[in-house]
Amino acid sequence: MVAAPAVEDAVSRAKDKPSLNVGLHLVLSNGKASAAATDIPALVNSNGEFSNNPLASGIKMFCNAETKIQLEKEIRAQFAAFKATGLKLDHVNAHNHMHLHPTVFDLMLNIGKEFNMTAIRIPNEPPLASIINSRKEKLQRYLRWIFFKPFVSRMKRLCVKNNITFNDIIYGLHDSGHMNIDTLIRIIPHTPDGITEIYMHPATERWDNIDPAANDYEFEAEFKALIHARVIRTVDKFNIKLCGFNNAGRMSSP
Repeated sequence: MVAAPAVEDAVSRAKDKPSLNVGLHLVLSNGKASAAATDIPALVNSNGEFSNNPLASGIKMFCNAETKIQLEKEIRAQFAAFKATGLKLDHVNAHNHMHLHPTVFDLMLNIGKEFNMTAIRIPNEPPLASIINSRKEKLQRYLRWIFFKPFVSRMKRLCVKNNITFNDIIYGLHDSGHMNIDTLIRIIPHTPDGITEIYMHPATERWDNIDPAANDYEFEAEFKALIHARVIRTVDKFNIKLCGFNNAGRMSSP
């Protein structure tokens, strides 16, 4: 998140880990913009902050021609800010999965090619029986999956057309902030052949001014899960290769 408060520290730490696969997390809602607020007034308030309502923002991005022009300017500014860090771009995705929006995704593709983008996360999370705990939850997961399926299919089709690598599925969308040891152990044995992304929000401790939307996230539990011996043994047991998008060994298919 190139306009986030701790970006300089994050970049410094990433440069100390040259094998780390670092991606650009485009922020177009619930965060700060990279372009000046006076240049993108249709997208942000006077403090350069995006709306916390992705639905309302998405409608505006789709319907308003001036907003689309400003959106292109902002997305380009964020790609440029990432390039300025000197880090290698492994992949691109978007905060709140805003790149499911066709306007955002098309701009991401077109601008990304100018900045050597080679991979994109696609938010495709099929329901997994091993982590469904109730009939109500099963219905919620299936409805979400079915609703987003046309958007996901379009994203995959355009990625193939533009020679962009992408994941087959993800886990973490429905359980965001709660990817603890138990959840990981229930996911890992069921990952299919192909590229699966399990995304998490690990931290060693909580901090001041946490986004209210993430107030109940289990940051410390997710960090412990990633390094827990039981999780590591499970990964080894099922012969799962840990990798980034660009060393996954193949191009995904639609």
